Amino acid sequence: MDLIHIHENDNVALCRARLPAGSLVNWRGSMLELVSAVPAMHKVAVSPIAGGEPVLKYGQVIGFAARAIAAGEHVHEHNMVARSHHADYAFCSEASPTDFVSDGERATFMGFRRPNGRAGTRNFLAVVSTVNCSVTVSRAVAAHFQHSGKLRDYPNIDGVVALGHDSGCGMSTADEGYRTLMRTLNGYIGHPNFAGVLMIGLGCEAMQVNSVLRENGLEVGPLFQTLTIQQQGGTRAAVEAGIEKLTDMLPAANACRREPVPVSELTLAVQCGGSDAYSGITANSALGAAADLLVRHGGTVIYSETPEIYGAEHLLTRRSATPEIARKLVDRIHWWEHYTEINGVALNNNPSPGNKAGGLTTIAEKSLGAQAKGGTSTLQGVYLYAETVRTKGLVFMDSPGFDPVSVTGQIASGANVVCFTTGRGSAFGAKPVPSIKLASNSELYRRMSEDMDIDCGGILEGEYTVAERGEFIFQRILAIASGEQSASEKLDYGDNEFAPWRIGAVI
Repeated sequence: MDLIHIHENDNVALCRARLPAGSLVNWRGSMLELVSAVPAMHKVAVSPIAGGEPVLKYGQVIGFAARAIAAGEHVHEHNMVARSHHADYAFCSEASPTDFVSDGERATFMGFRRPNGRAGTRNFLAVVSTVNCSVTVSRAVAAHFQHSGKLRDYPNIDGVVALGHDSGCGMSTADEGYRTLMRTLNGYIGHPNFAGVLMIGLGCEAMQVNSVLRENGLEVGPLFQTLTIQQQGGTRAAVEAGIEKLTDMLPAANACRREPVPVSELTLAVQCGGSDAYSGITANSALGAAADLLVRHGGTVIYSETPEIYGAEHLLTRRSATPEIARKLVDRIHWWEHYTEINGVALNNNPSPGNKAGGLTTIAEKSLGAQAKGGTSTLQGVYLYAETVRTKGLVFMDSPGFDPVSVTGQIASGANVVCFTTGRGSAFGAKPVPSIKLASNSELYRRMSEDMDIDCGGILEGEYTVAERGEFIFQRILAIASGEQSASEKLDYGDNEFAPWRIGAVI
């Protein structure tokens, strides 16, 4: 079959392979002649579209014809434009109760149960910088344990990770950027994938160590220590003190053991990057099926990237549990419209060059494919970036579409496993949380086999259904949460992907 027609109302279909002009393709029992060449995964009109009329994919408006488009013509940037429009939000009109799995049938995984009751999927130690000025010291402390061989005597510790960033000073202590960074630091300090944490500051920065302690109600103890470089007496003394403090944590961290934990303690971050036109059909849809399974087993799914739900947000407002949740989501959309406007950016101009090469033309088209990874469950909450998620089921966390920034917020909000779909090929990992990579097409899976965990391209070939691949993904989530290494972990990704969202002016 040459064409993939997603919804019966669509006036475009996808070409499975690059086809030259004049090619004849089977369309509903008759032959459709292509009047222009169409690259693989790109759209072709299957009926005439008048200038100004909507272009339909997934049964939804993805843009408008910039001029008359003939049947058999390639549809992309040259003849289709984005135009701001909002579909009917219809708050809560499609919300439905979750069909939970019975208690006796709920799955488990082997996790680390922490003293506060939360469960981790990994057992790291962390060195957290409050400010860019302490990053060098933090990394020197972590490097000592990574390269000295000291951890060989502590096999239950997955490693020591330094979390450095480029902010923490040159900022107001009373604005949104400060509050966002504060939430992010607090989320990582308390993350269940860390057995112990050392927080390091310089001493004179805006994001003071004592402020982090006071504003979050944190107390120093055997597995949570702090220091400042200035008070310690300089760089060398701070590094030595940091090594000593982490060394004292090693025996207790190594004493942690995996034990059976209900899957309701899993919080899955769903993410996509380097998407192509197949992502919404294969990898995202299969991940959505896995997300629905996790919700049915009592777990939590964090869906994010607000600019990449733009044009598809109505699909979430319609299945929001309450009007208040739906309104909160719309409020975040309005915040982004204002934020992008004052920064001279068009929110509906999101697709990257790679996305466009992969057949995606507008943000609405990208968003409609992206939203599939959140599954079909009722939306139970909307959270600010890095805000602690306390709700079970599907929730939305506000974030940019830039993958490292978005995943950083999801982990700070409590995600202890990440599933990341890609069509073009994304290289990513996020310590201290395992990141599972899903390829939208089999060619990518073969070409970047060391970076990919799961091939979803067989959905196109009829090798398995979306539901079957969703069940497979769910089982892989449980196995990797229980200790199996993901592809990105084997490649040791994650030391450089901590990227808190930086909002506001540098002053």
